[in-house]
Amino acid sequence: MSGMRALLDGLKQFRRADHGAAVVEFALILPVMLFTYIGMLEASALITKDRKVQSVAGAVGDLVARMDGTITNAQMEDFFLAASGIMTPYDSSEVLQVVTAVWVDGDGATRVVWTRQYQDEDYSSETPHTVGGAYALPDEMIDIAKGNMVIAAEASYSHPAGIIMDVPVNLYRSAYFLPRFGDPISIN
Repeated sequence: MSGMRALLDGLKQFRRADHGAAVVEFALILPVMLFTYIGMLEASALITKDRKVQSVAGAVGDLVARMDGTITNAQMEDFFLAASGIMTPYDSSEVLQVVTAVWVDGDGATRVVWTRQYQDEDYSSETPHTVGGAYALPDEMIDIAKGNMVIAAEASYSHPAGIIMDVPVNLYRSAYFLPRFGDPISIN
């Protein structure tokens, strides 16, 4: 009977011995905590870049819409450069900026009047849009702009893959503006 008593006493002591439990619990929870922490860092960087891409599109479109009549290519390139500064502290060379002047007829048909793009210090009139071609504007913008010009500004950026988010995320934002002075804006 004393052997059984010793065994029961040993089991009671084992049940009360918890000085190693904290180490085991920490070892189990550490990977989850690290995964969550790194994921939050990557998600916050992605959200910040997305907001900056939206600001780039809005800034360059607003600057062009404030022009009265004609804008020069040098002014347009300066606007693109100024908007690129918004991406700081991130690399702005990867941001593709496109500004397109779209004429909206009285019946709601759209036509590209002119278009310019900027990426990695390369200013060009070769963009994804064709001069004279149609441009897909939101229905609400078409309703507002019938018989007028719309300045469409787009910005896109590919957020690189990380540890947790292991695929690149393509960010795209657009903004639409009516010319501030009412007259169409031309470029030379």
